[in-house]
Amino acid sequence: QVQPVESGGGLVQPGGSLRLSCVASGNIFSIKTMYWYRQAPGKQRELVGIITNDGRITYAEVAKGRFTISRDDAKNALFLQMSSLKPEDTAVYMCNFEYYNGRTFESRWGQGTQVTVSS
Repeated sequence: QVQPVESGGGLVQPGGSLRLSCVASGNIFSIKTMYWYRQAPGKQRELVGIITNDGRITYAEVAKGRFTISRDDAKNALFLQMSSLKPEDTAVYMCNFEYYNGRTFESRWGQGTQVTVSS
């Protein structure tokens, strides 16, 4: 069973930076599109950004100019570099992988990592 696992969350002051990672292990033949989402308390889950297997990146408005998405397919890893963090960035950040296991295409969510931006 493939399971992405996020890490790197924590408490950071406004204006600070964090780097989130999401690494998946298991039966992965190749990874297609990877996503970062976030969900703040009392709010719906929202897209942060997308990176395709050919390197095309799309950022949501909340992430443009402050966040950078990257991937390392050799490590089945997805990254989110966040800078100039604001209190409104406080949320649980989750990754989603679309991958091919050699027979079928599947999608898996990570459990999420908490990011809290506060002084």
